[in-house]
Amino acid sequence: MTQLLEVSGVSVSFDGFKAINNLSFSIGPAELRAIIGPNGAGKTTFMDIVTGKTRPDEGSVLWGEEHVSLLGLSENRIAQAGVGRKFQRPTVFEDQSVFDNLMMALKKPRGPLATLLFRPSEADVARVGELAREIGLADALTRKSGELSHGQKQWLEIGMLLAQEPRLLLVDEPAAGMTLAEREHTTDILVEAAKTRAVVVVEHDMEFVRRLNCKVTVLHEGSVLAEGSLDHVTANKDVIDVYLGRG
Repeated sequence: MTQLLEVSGVSVSFDGFKAINNLSFSIGPAELRAIIGPNGAGKTTFMDIVTGKTRPDEGSVLWGEEHVSLLGLSENRIAQAGVGRKFQRPTVFEDQSVFDNLMMALKKPRGPLATLLFRPSEADVARVGELAREIGLADALTRKSGELSHGQKQWLEIGMLLAQEPRLLLVDEPAAGMTLAEREHTTDILVEAAKTRAVVVVEHDMEFVRRLNCKVTVLHEGSVLAEGSLDHVTANKDVIDVYLGRG
């Protein structure tokens, strides 16, 4: 099977510290993957490299069926190519309604004139309704985003990323600060999204990772320490030593 994203032999140093050390990682076109590891393992730097925020010292990052190198592209071009990223803190337009946030995020021509003249079509309105149902906010479309709970803002932001139709969604600690019910709903959203695209979730919460029920990659000191099901990696002696044994 052709991989959607292939990271090979990537290394990057900051002031002599190797944040990523000969990292190789690949993910298929419709796959859910969790990345775990202790603080400083390179999880955020990995996402920074894939999204063009950080340029590695060596290695390759290939994208899509054409094996396009992402390393020469700007952050904007990488986003347009289909890589979406959700940070830990939700960034939604708090004064705008849920409907308007989703509508603004739809994949459309983005020039100043196109934005100025934009009038939503019936298809656009239908798509926003579909997204709202997908993220569980169909009843909140008219509410101001600033009134939403922390968990609902996270869902809205995931919806805004899905509105851009990314082929790969990178999600950073989505369960942080959520109630149990919100975490369960977030699991459902991500599992559903991964049926039609690749979804990579960086997470500390092991119960959340268990509920995702997907392949897990453990990073340590910037490279892959172990890979497989959660049960497989948590039984690995090296993983227990460097990560789980830390109380």
